Amino acid sequence: MSNQLNTTILNSTKYHVGFMPDHENFNKIIMDAYLKLFEQDIVKRSHYFGGRHENIYIENTKLPAIERLLLQASNFAANILNVSARNLRSGFWINDMGPGTLTSEHDHDDYDELLSGVYYLQVPENSGDLIISENNSLHKVTPRAGMFIFFEPDLLHSVSENLSCHRRISIGMNFGPC
Repeated sequence: MSNQLNTTILNSTKYHVGFMPDHENFNKIIMDAYLKLFEQDIVKRSHYFGGRHENIYIENTKLPAIERLLLQASNFAANILNVSARNLRSGFWINDMGPGTLTSEHDHDDYDELLSGVYYLQVPENSGDLIISENNSLHKVTPRAGMFIFFEPDLLHSVSENLSCHRRISIGMNFGPC
């Protein structure tokens, strides 16, 4: 697999897949920092469903390595949207899915988002697929560590149950105009 960020369209004009260069080392740095912060009071949580908070918010300054991820993601989003990355703002949250959990169907079309995305930090085998609904059809994407998936914010999507014995950890993102 190439270390370059690829903009491959998979079976749809509505979602795009790419990969973070050197993701193994990068993901370890993010995971180590995240796990140290997880139980601290500086972490905000929202969307309590099925016994867990689906969204975990940590300030950028507490996760310094996140800046590299957001820069790479913003460049990818700018490419997809055919705009300058300087004209995009982004926000992120962490989705930490333990064994037996799932993420219910939802969209991100709440404000002025232009594009939504997810980046995968830790993806054990059988830890859930991203399911994207488009025009009465379902697209199943099996993620892997280092993968980005970008899609239109109005697309309904969910994550199937984590059937592994380990946590699956991803970073959700939204991009809008500055």
